Amino acid sequence: MPRPIVATIDMSALRHNLAIARSHAPHARVWAVVKAQAYGHGLDRAVRAFADADGLALVEVDYAAHLRRLGWQKPILLLEGFFDAGDIAVMAEQQLQCVVHCHEQIRMLENIGVEAQFDVHLKMNSGMNRLGFKPEAYRAAYTRLSRLACVRSMTCMTHFANADDEGNPHLSLAEQIRRFKAATTGLAGARSVSNSAVDLLHEELAFDWVRPGVMLYGGTPGTRAAAEFGLRPAMTLESRIIGVQDIGSGDAVGYGSRFVADRPMKIGVVACGYADGYPRQAPDATPVMVNGVRTGTVGRVSMDMLAVDLTPVPRAGIGSRVILWGESLPIDEVAAAAGTTGYELMCALAPRVTVREMG
Repeated sequence: MPRPIVATIDMSALRHNLAIARSHAPHARVWAVVKAQAYGHGLDRAVRAFADADGLALVEVDYAAHLRRLGWQKPILLLEGFFDAGDIAVMAEQQLQCVVHCHEQIRMLENIGVEAQFDVHLKMNSGMNRLGFKPEAYRAAYTRLSRLACVRSMTCMTHFANADDEGNPHLSLAEQIRRFKAATTGLAGARSVSNSAVDLLHEELAFDWVRPGVMLYGGTPGTRAAAEFGLRPAMTLESRIIGVQDIGSGDAVGYGSRFVADRPMKIGVVACGYADGYPRQAPDATPVMVNGVRTGTVGRVSMDMLAVDLTPVPRAGIGSRVILWGESLPIDEVAAAAGTTGYELMCALAPRVTVREMG
């Protein structure tokens, strides 16, 4: 028998969350973002669950080709564009759209050796300072691309740093919008600025395309709970208790003896550790559900196991069901307790974890 840890992917939740994204942008087309193997949920499932999306977006060129092999015939967008000239041939063969964010990519398009036309999404660096042309250089890049016979269409796009943080003192959403609009006024083509946070919180910015990511999987990028937006968890990570220890006051649990009991306690050992994707940095009292009752972790997470306090669940024992996140326990809540994000937990799911699907 395999270890009892299982990740269940709820296909109906994926479809539901896509519908929520579309409902916030009823006049826009939707790129369903499926990078990092659909945030750990699997590209094969994404193709089926997001069949109603207008396109799929990701960063991995090889995974884009795999989407075609899986039967996806609608548009596919490479969010970081291409990395070398060899990728351009793949783009032509697989009919991929691409982001262009630097002069080097324009130079490669100017020198391509294939006869093809591409739909290009020209990225502006409106203040996040990752990828893209700064506003003052944007029009020149647009003009340069517009002269190329291989460029069939151009979409103006940017990405927001603080869409879920209206009062950020360093860079506001309003300022990034101002920069984007000022630099793109009068330029032909569609507009694309909305990630999950903008889709959920700023419907007026839906424009022509939206790019929901984490919300499709039941997480939110900000401080508000996913359930407030009607989103459903798409991944539930569960396991079982495989050992029980009764400890006394002053006894410690786990490596480093980080947790020391201040009273007699019953401790459950769960078949889940950082080699399964659970965050090693999770502190004591990170929430878990045991037999439907909320409790918390105790001690340091090890490679294959973690310990939980069974005091609130006195009848729990070996074989009791443990929810690490998902059903009845939002992944964002677990992530916040561990000092990370739901994005990371989804993407960190380890290959050794058995995955099944429902719905």
